[in-house]
Amino acid sequence: MIRKERKTLETRIALALAENKGGESKIQTGIGFFDHMLTLFAFHSQLYVEVEADGDLEVDFHHTVEDVGILLGQAIRDLYKSKASYERYGSFYIPMDESLARVALDLSGRPYLNFQADFSREKVGQFDTELVLEFFTAVAMNSRMTLHIDLLKGGNSHHEIEAIFKAFGQSLKRALAATDGGIPSSKGVIE
Repeated sequence: MIRKERKTLETRIALALAENKGGESKIQTGIGFFDHMLTLFAFHSQLYVEVEADGDLEVDFHHTVEDVGILLGQAIRDLYKSKASYERYGSFYIPMDESLARVALDLSGRPYLNFQADFSREKVGQFDTELVLEFFTAVAMNSRMTLHIDLLKGGNSHHEIEAIFKAFGQSLKRALAATDGGIPSSKGVIE
């Protein structure tokens, strides 16, 4: 189990991540929609995720969402760096009714995010849809992965975001899959 903590004047967050050996993830950020998306990510990635967050939600959700992304990214990096070998690349399409998302990633040690998603609405309930970009920026930079996210078709903003989180989970599951090939780089190292 990989454990991470972050304490600032804005948030106090504890996160744990493990390859799922069974058991339901426990996620409590105080942001219902975000909890729902993280739960879907955990299910589709087949990772066990615990998040306990206490953030300045009276200001807005930004600090909590970004800081959870920072810790999740750090934990993903620790997970793939601890493996003797892994597939490294993963990609997946997810249709969510009228919406369609594509995610492709490389656990390369080189952080990069290309995010192409124009959401239909600015909010899903109380959740600002622009926070999806903030979350995935934090994840990509702190995991040191190359991450491409494309919302190819939209309609309902809940469906648009859900398709992205599910596709990210499925892509990461594939990239983390064990192989017997050693370090997955022709350079012999992923830094």
